Formats: sequence, structure tokens, C-alpha cells
Amino acid sequence: MGTHIIADLHGATRLVDGPAMFTAMRQAAELAGAVVVGERHHTFGEGQGVTGVVLLAESHISIHTWPENDFAALDIFMCGDEVNPSLALDHLKAYFEPKEVVVTSLSRGRV
Repeated sequence: MGTHIIADLHGATRLVDGPAMFTAMRQAAELAGAVVVGERHHTFGEGQGVTGVVLLAESHISIHTWPENDFAALDIFMCGDEVNPSLALDHLKAYFEPKEVVVTSLSRGRV
């Protein structure tokens, strides 16, 4: 049914500006061929982390950031043969500029 990419972004930048971050996430979804149907995010205060999700017709992209640790936890889950979640990951790696990325990719719902 789909691919679920879990990415730990170590040494990342741009971890506190929720609106800019979610613009990048919407762009990532569109580059991957997904359709954005909504979003919800929360900033924990000035200079604090952000959490949220971009809802896709094909599933979701979610993020949780810890700017005090230069770290972001990113999930990209997309279903269907017309989308490429790796393109979304590439776009978000370029946006966050992490020094190290640890990626786990899961095949979901496939036998």
C-alpha cells in the first residue's frame, strides 16, 4: 500500500519557524506527487520546537523538532504508485540542512 520513511535529522537548522517549515513540507509533498488536504502545527514558544502534520490524500508528513538539540524527527508516509516519498525526503533534507540523517524505510501493507 505504501512506504513509510522515518528520518532522524541530526545537526539540523531552521527548527523554530513553523510557518516556513510547513511551507517546505507542503512543497515536499507536491514534489513527491502527493495531494495536500490539510495541516496542523504547534510552536511551543519563542525559540522552542515545533510539532505538526501535513495531511495528504496519500497519508501524511509529520515533524517534531528540538532546536536545543539541533534535532528533528520526520515521518513521511505515502500510499500509491503515483507518489515518490524519497523526493519529499530529499527536499526536506535540503531545507533543514542536517549534518547527519538516519533513515529507516518501511513497506506498509504489502505482502
